[in-house]
Order: sequence, then structure tokens, then C-alpha cells
Amino acid sequence: MRRPLTVAEQVADVLREAIADGSLAAGTALRQDDLAARFGFSRMPIRDALRQLEAEGIVSIHPTKGAHVAGMDTTEIREIFALRELLEAEALRLSLPALSDDRLDEAEDVLARIDAEPDVGRWGALNRVFHLALYGACGNQRLLSLIEAHHNAADRYVRILLSNLNYRSRSQAEHRELIAACRRRDVKEAVAVLKKHLGEGMETLAAAGMAKKS
Repeated sequence: MRRPLTVAEQVADVLREAIADGSLAAGTALRQDDLAARFGFSRMPIRDALRQLEAEGIVSIHPTKGAHVAGMDTTEIREIFALRELLEAEALRLSLPALSDDRLDEAEDVLARIDAEPDVGRWGALNRVFHLALYGACGNQRLLSLIEAHHNAADRYVRILLSNLNYRSRSQAEHRELIAACRRRDVKEAVAVLKKHLGEGMETLAAAGMAKKS
């Protein structure tokens, strides 16, 4: 059972979602006093939440200008997806030999939920659930935590990829190709499919000419 979220983690979740869905656009100032009044908490958990989001790369904090929503550009896209490829390929390599058929069934069920989900805002979250289901048997909690952090950093890009760039059907086909390789217990093929999937997503986003950092 997961521990209850701290106040800072709850605030970070709300801000992360607002950034991912575009409610808080790149460059938007995140003033601690305003956020404390909005959430009804002291400044300390607000500050901790902003630092958590800074560590994920989606908030920038300047010593004199304060915090603001980080910009999005092709350099960041390539950095995030390159790290995802390294981390997730290793997690899949470790996880697949111990991954149960039940867990693969659960991952496949998530794909059906993505197919049926009309809310674009849910696609990114379900995409994360799918990927993490495949890595859950890797036996390395620190690795999983790093992967989850980079999924958080990539979330707004993934939403753009799946919705604005009409990539969902292609992504789903690649997901099912990955599941098929996993069911064959072919570690080499599964890792190759995963790397191709992440690499093509990165290149599609980069080619779309994402907004420059503010």
C-alpha cells in the first residue's frame, strides 16, 4: 500500500496537471504567496512542491525572479526522451524474465482503455500506466522512481504527441508490437521495439518545431 501523499506532493500533482494540460502555459509565474492563498497552505509546502517540479524539469526557479513554468523546446525533448530510452530499456530488460502473464494482460487492458478514452487529458496518464506495468518486475525501485520522474517531465510533450500531432493510433500500434514481443519473452526484440517507439516519438515532436524556451 502506498503511503499518503504529503501536502507538498498534493500541490505538486495539481500544478503538474495544470502544466501538462496547458492551463499554466510556459513562462507563467508561480508566486509562492499566490499559490499558498489558492491552496490554503503555508509557503513551506508550496516551496517544496516547486522544488520537486524543478527537479522534474517542468518548473524553473531563478534566485531573484522566482519560479515560472519552464519553456518547451527541442533540446529538452531530446534530453528527456534520450534518458527515458536508457532507463526504460534497462528496466524492461530486467523486468521481462520475471513479468507474469497476468501483468501483461493488465498492460494490454490499459491499451484498450486508451482506445476507448475520449478525454485527451487522460491519454498521457494511461500511457504512463502502460509503460510502468511492463517495468514493475525489474526489482529496482530506484530505477522505477527515476523512470516515473522522467514520465512526469515528458507528460506535456506526450499529450501534444498523442493529440495535436495525431500520433495515438501509431503509438498504440507500437505498444501492441511491444506487448507481442514481451509475450514471446524475446528480451532483445522487446528492447529494440521500445527504443524505436521512444525514438520515433522524440523525432516526431522535434520535427514539429516545439515552442522555444521562454
